[in-house]
Amino acid sequence: MAVTPQERTGSDTHLRVTLGDSTYPAVEIARGAAYELFGTDRGEGFEPDTRPGARYPFHRYAHVTEVTAVNGRPADPHHPDRAHHDGPEEPDDPLTLPLSRAVGWREIHSRSQNPAAAGDPILMNLRASAHIRRGTRMVKHLSAQQVAAYLRGRLPHGFCYREYDVAHLRTPADLTLLRTEADHGRDREDIAFALRWRAVDASDFDLPSYDRYPGLVSMPAHDRMGAPVLGTGFAPSGRHVIPEFVTSNFTDLPMTAGATLVAYTADGDEAILYTFQPEQRGWLRMAGPRWRPLLSELPGIPPDQEYVQLGDQQSAVHLVGTYRGEECVAVADPPGEFRVLAMTRAARYPVESLVRRNEYGRWRDSPCLVLRQESGWLRLRLCRPDPEAVARLGAQCYERGVYETWAPLTEVTDRQLVDNRYEL
Repeated sequence: MAVTPQERTGSDTHLRVTLGDSTYPAVEIARGAAYELFGTDRGEGFEPDTRPGARYPFHRYAHVTEVTAVNGRPADPHHPDRAHHDGPEEPDDPLTLPLSRAVGWREIHSRSQNPAAAGDPILMNLRASAHIRRGTRMVKHLSAQQVAAYLRGRLPHGFCYREYDVAHLRTPADLTLLRTEADHGRDREDIAFALRWRAVDASDFDLPSYDRYPGLVSMPAHDRMGAPVLGTGFAPSGRHVIPEFVTSNFTDLPMTAGATLVAYTADGDEAILYTFQPEQRGWLRMAGPRWRPLLSELPGIPPDQEYVQLGDQQSAVHLVGTYRGEECVAVADPPGEFRVLAMTRAARYPVESLVRRNEYGRWRDSPCLVLRQESGWLRLRLCRPDPEAVARLGAQCYERGVYETWAPLTEVTDRQLVDNRYEL
């Protein structure tokens, strides 16, 4: 599923967005978080629009914070024309900070890229304005191999972003800075992939700052993948100020209902490839004939397969609810629906309480998340990775910030199930 070029520049030509001193026809992206602008001349930031049927020769993408005026759409974010298929959504909070002649956005960007400025009060106040609420759309950018792993059962974990903050990054070239793997040589440069899901609760996410994850900031280059962690809470970027998040203790999070795996083309088109169906325990293919060739990039996934059932690659994470005093497996469909996992719609009762249940343990004095057990061994993920612990445990980096290892079952101590309770 995707919007065709004709639809992008036809039905929304009444929308006008002002950028700098000029006004352009535009279409809205991510419920107003960004815009695609169209022009007849190649102005600053504009690139040739090579899509078949394009009505304008040039286009570019701009975040809502870059534009000075938007005309032609309802101002009310709850207007029916802007409602999602499952109801209106609260708009996400932009980054906010009182600026002055002494401290402008250029200076803010410079500080966000400087690890020595991690404790800067101005930067900390800016970072604190990036809120996650229940239902916030989160994004994790993936390689083709990672997409295949999520189709087989991998769960969201590690570094991620609010969709609101990265909605203007649409092309594979722009999205490279958000990738979590170091080696991109196996992927085509004109295609990028991402997982998009909705946050269940702000407590599931943490700030990758120096005071909370000092080991990540000091990790040597030979022990890490992806971009270095700056410790400021912002992603390394030559021109963008992008707040980044990690899942708390690098834990796996439950896959929420309606999560999607998407692809981006060189022109910035977004194609929805699969959507998650929790009751069926699998991914339903959404890509039509136009986007079917993109699926051939996924290793081990037949492009003509309409439904991909979850495999055995499951983490020891459970979303547990109670119904009439009995524990049950639950499904999260934020922001407002949390229900009993059931195949029939009549049995999908609302749960009375909800927790995310993870197993933790300690190995060689390091706190770890217990992922699974196989033949007397435990698969562990470091909760607070640092160079010394990585060397002591023989852990390997599998993506940016994520370090895992195998440990003998008898050597792991303090094993316990920990419930992270959600307020309903």
